[in-house]
Amino acid sequence: MEGKQLKKLMVGMALTATLATAVTPGFGSIGGNQGKAYAATVTYKVTASKLNVRSGAGTNYGIIGSVVKDQMLSVVSKSGSWYKINYNGRTGYVSSDYVQASGTTTPPSESTTYTVTASTLNVRSGAGTSYASIGSVTKGQKLSVVSKSGSWYKINYNGRTGYVSSDYVQASGTTTPPAESTTYTVTASTLNVRSGAGTSYASIGSVTKGQKLSVVSKSGSWYKINYNGRTGYVSSDYVQASATASPKLVVDSFKTLGNAQQVILVTADNYDTKSAKIQTFEKVDGKWKQVLTANGVLGQKGFALSKKEGDMESPTGKYTIGTAFGRYENPGTKLPYRKITANDVWVDDSKSSLYNTWQQKPANGRWTSAENMDIPAYDYGFVINYNESRTPGNGSAIFFHVGTNYTAGCTATSKEQVVSILKWLNPEKNPVIIQSPVSELDKY
Repeated sequence: MEGKQLKKLMVGMALTATLATAVTPGFGSIGGNQGKAYAATVTYKVTASKLNVRSGAGTNYGIIGSVVKDQMLSVVSKSGSWYKINYNGRTGYVSSDYVQASGTTTPPSESTTYTVTASTLNVRSGAGTSYASIGSVTKGQKLSVVSKSGSWYKINYNGRTGYVSSDYVQASGTTTPPAESTTYTVTASTLNVRSGAGTSYASIGSVTKGQKLSVVSKSGSWYKINYNGRTGYVSSDYVQASATASPKLVVDSFKTLGNAQQVILVTADNYDTKSAKIQTFEKVDGKWKQVLTANGVLGQKGFALSKKEGDMESPTGKYTIGTAFGRYENPGTKLPYRKITANDVWVDDSKSSLYNTWQQKPANGRWTSAENMDIPAYDYGFVINYNESRTPGNGSAIFFHVGTNYTAGCTATSKEQVVSILKWLNPEKNPVIIQSPVSELDKY
């Protein structure tokens, strides 16, 4: 609630209850007081002479009673401009325009608490890795989950809405928030649709066996559904989820992965573009799952048909992952990690016996040219094991590193994504990187 609306609620406030607060584990270092979890209910005071209590959050819902001026209400949560309250032992809704908080705190949205299982997990502004990171949470931290969208959970994060991957959190209990919209099928011959989550609520219609329902969320043993343009509730005992086939991932059709359980896929629309799409996949319980999608860049001239030293093109093919590196301390990767020093270079002299290897200055006649490693592009990265035979002239110093414009033959993306991938990579899962134009993926 902001601006005039907040000001309106603050006028004439009567303090009738104290909010119980507790700092959510792990939030203190991120958002200070914004990491507090509110008590289950907040007391508000009625300002209208008489205020209707409705069965749902809107004037189109039936009136189940009323409250009068100065009456105290136990507010559970807020839905748009409506407050959900405890009313005579059942759930009711009142307009927020006609009540005043006993304090300045807006009641939280309905949520379920989940626990972070990853060491560090990005919180994003939308349900996907293409959305910007607005912060992060750490292992063991409790999250207030509001709903689920695909494989992403919508959470309350430092006073704003954020999204985290559902792969790295688990419910602190047995309740899983359903997807924001999931299709279910009615199994009863006739099933009442009610105005609230219980048989005490009025029937607003009915559905029949085999009918498809769009389920928004679950409240106890009741599903909240979209029904004829309004909100309704049906008993979960008489519907079942419609079986849907999991969408097939591009890696599901690959035949050359061997024992690899982690794949970084770098694709471009054609050979001549420097823009790339980076996706990561991991095999879990025998099935591939997509972990990340990000924008990236290739060599200035795109992919190479046949890579040569100095051609400003990135090699295509499938390669294993080599040493991770960076100009700073290990960011948390399980790969072997080497910290770059001012003397570190990668030899690109095709006539040198040390061609395509990491060495240290001074050259002392061992090479005539080498690439300096102590540069911002190599703040973090890893070696792509290309040209391991060190064939002279076939290309050297092929890395996955930091960059957003173009490279001299490597693959690059933002520092945040590089670090995220480094933390995810696990040598025990035999990770590989595949680089290819989209039209040639059938080779793999």
